[in-house]
Amino acid sequence: MPKLIAGLGNPGPRYANTRHNVGWMLLDAFARKHGVAVDQRGFEGLYGELRWGPDAEKVLLLKPLTYMNLSGRSVAQAARFFRIDPADVLVLHDDLDLEVGRLRLRARGSSGGHNGIKSIIAELGTEVFPRLKIGIGRPAPGWQVVDWVLAPFGPDDAATVAGVLPRAVAAVECFLTDGIEAAMNRYNSVGSE
Repeated sequence: MPKLIAGLGNPGPRYANTRHNVGWMLLDAFARKHGVAVDQRGFEGLYGELRWGPDAEKVLLLKPLTYMNLSGRSVAQAARFFRIDPADVLVLHDDLDLEVGRLRLRARGSSGGHNGIKSIIAELGTEVFPRLKIGIGRPAPGWQVVDWVLAPFGPDDAATVAGVLPRAVAAVECFLTDGIEAAMNRYNSVGSE
């Protein structure tokens, strides 16, 4: 069965290293490790393909270019075109409720207030799709949420995120090889951060 890995973010240099683009950062890190160029245009985004595992399953890597709040349009188009079940769509995104650099995998759930996830739920018509969340922390005092997520990481937080990306890439690989339950068991455990 084909799978889709969608990294959420906003296009353009203005947003390149912002907290909201950590899903793109992870997708780029995964693509680099596996030698995949995510540069084909389609599905209102950029995508690339690789083959995974002994059965050479097709895996589509997707970066929606719709801006965060409309991410579902791109994800749903790609999923429908390749006939990918929502349960085989892994969405990589930022999470305010997790401390910076913390990973959390989920097999399903609500949007948790994340507009990109809200859009994907609306377009796919289900909450049953896996996610890998990367913590960006709550806004510092005096910051509004929208300004916080659209601001670049400070030096310490940038280093923390860079340090956790290899582990997050391994979590994506585990999802592809062994499924979401195995990835959750291995990468959500508190003592293995």
